Amino acid sequence: MRFGARSYLCSAADRRRRGPTLTIMLTTLIRREVLNNLMTFRFAAAMFITLLLVVANTAVLIKEYERRLASYNTAVKTHRQEVETETYSHYWLYVDMPPNPLSIFNVGLEKRLGNSVRIHHSAVPTLWDAAMHGSDNPFLNLFSSIDIVFIFEVVLSLMALIFAYDAIAGERERGTLRLVLTQPIRRGDMLLAKYISAMACLLIPLLISLLLAMLLLTSHRSLSLSLDDFLRIGGIVLTSLAYLSVFYLMGLLISTTVRRMNTSLMLSMFIWGFLVLVYPNLTRATLNPMPNAHAHLSSAANQIHQLWDEFERERKLYLANAGIAADNPVRELTHRAGESWNSFFNVNPSTLESYHHQRSNVREIPAESELRVPQVQAYYDFLEPLVISTATRAWLIRKQALEAIFVQPATMDRMWLKLSPVGIYDAATQAWAGTDLDGIRDFFASAQQYRQTVIDYFYAKKAFSSREWFASDKGGVEWRTLPHFDFARSDAWTHSKRAFPDVLLLLMCNLALFMTIVLIFTKSEV
Repeated sequence: MRFGARSYLCSAADRRRRGPTLTIMLTTLIRREVLNNLMTFRFAAAMFITLLLVVANTAVLIKEYERRLASYNTAVKTHRQEVETETYSHYWLYVDMPPNPLSIFNVGLEKRLGNSVRIHHSAVPTLWDAAMHGSDNPFLNLFSSIDIVFIFEVVLSLMALIFAYDAIAGERERGTLRLVLTQPIRRGDMLLAKYISAMACLLIPLLISLLLAMLLLTSHRSLSLSLDDFLRIGGIVLTSLAYLSVFYLMGLLISTTVRRMNTSLMLSMFIWGFLVLVYPNLTRATLNPMPNAHAHLSSAANQIHQLWDEFERERKLYLANAGIAADNPVRELTHRAGESWNSFFNVNPSTLESYHHQRSNVREIPAESELRVPQVQAYYDFLEPLVISTATRAWLIRKQALEAIFVQPATMDRMWLKLSPVGIYDAATQAWAGTDLDGIRDFFASAQQYRQTVIDYFYAKKAFSSREWFASDKGGVEWRTLPHFDFARSDAWTHSKRAFPDVLLLLMCNLALFMTIVLIFTKSEV
C-alpha cells in the first residue's frame, strides 16, 4: 500500500512537471510555424491579392451602392408625387425597398428580385408584382456582382489550401517530421500547432482587408451603419474564418494522407477547383425550375379567374337588386367616360374588365343627377370591400403557386449547393447580410402590412362610401393624412438565427475534418 501511494505521488509529480514542458513545446512549435508561414511568398501573395481585390472592389461597390441609393430616392420622390390624385379611387401607391448597405459584402438576391411594388386594395403584393429601379449599365452590374464574400470564397480558400498542402507531406519528404516527433510532444499537439499558426496567418489578410473596407464604408456619408449592422458584419467575419478553416483542414487532411508534396498540391488544386468553381456552377446549370411550373401557373390562373367571375356575378346581382340599369353607375351621373386602369394580377384582364371601368374621376355632376349620388356611394360601399375580400382569396392561391414554382425549387437548389462549403458559406453570409430570400421577404411582408394599413385608413375615413371616391367636383382629396410606408430591416438577433444552421454546419465540418486528421496522423508511420 505504501509503495502504491508513493508510485501514485511520483506519477502525479511527473505529470505536473511535464505539463509546463508540453505547453512550452506547443508554444515553440506555434511560434516556429508562424514564422515559417510569414516568411513565405504565399503569405505575401495572399496579403497583396486580398488587399488589392477587397479595397478596389469595395470602392466600386460603394459607387454602385450610391447609384442605387440615388435611384431609390428619386423613385420615392416620384411615387409620392403620383399619390396626389383628385379622387380616392384613382390612387396608386408605390413602396420602395432601400438598398442594403451590407449587400457590399454579399449581394445575394438584392439585385435579382424587385425592389419596388405597387400598393392597392385590389391586390396583395408578392414577389411576382415587384419592379426594379436601379442602374441599367450592364458593365457596372458585372463588376458590382463581385462582392467581398466572393473574393473570400475564391482567393482565400485557395490560399488556405496552399498553406496546408505541404504542412505534413513537406516535412515528411524533407525528413524533418521524424526529427520533430522525437521530441516529447504528442502528434495531436503538433497538428494543433500547425492549425493555429496557419489560421493566424490567414486571419491577417482577412482582418486587414476588412478593416480597410470598413474605413472606406464609414468614410462615405451615404452609408449609414447601425450597431446591428456592425454586429452582423462581425457574424460575417466569424463565418469567413470558419469557412477558411474548412479549406485549410481539407488541405491538411490531404497532406497527412499522401507522402509527396507534388501529389498533395495536385489533389488540393483539384478539390478546390471542383468545390469552388465546378460544383456550384454545375448545380445551378443542371437544377432547373419545377418541370410542371406551367401547369401550376395555369391552375392558379384558372382559380383566380373563377374568383373574379364570382366577384362579377355578385356585383351584377347587387346592381339588379338596387335597380341600377347601367353597368357603370357613374355613367348615369354624367356622360363623361371613366378612366380605366391596368391590372397587375398577371392573369387575363378580361375577368376584371367590368371592375376596371368603375374607376372614374367625375369633375362635374349635373344638378339633375344629384339625387343619384347616394345610390352610387352605396354601390361603392358594397363594391370595394368585396374587391378586398376577393383579392385576399386570390393572394392565397398566388402564394401557393409562388411557393411551388419558385420558392421550393430555389430551396432545393440551395440544399444541393450546401454539399460544397461554398454553398454553406454563401447561404450563411447572405443570412447575415439580409440579402437572402428571407431578407427580401421581409420587405414584401412590410408592403402587405402597409396595404392593410391603407385599407384601415380608408375604412376610418369612410372613403369607399364618400363622394370623393369617384368625384372631385367638391374639391380634391387631402392625402397628407395618409400613413407613410416605413421599412425596417430585421435586427441582428433575427439574422443570427437565420444564419445559425449554416454556421453550425461549417463548425461541424471543421470538427469532423480535424478529428479525421488526428486519427489518420496518429496511426500513420513517419
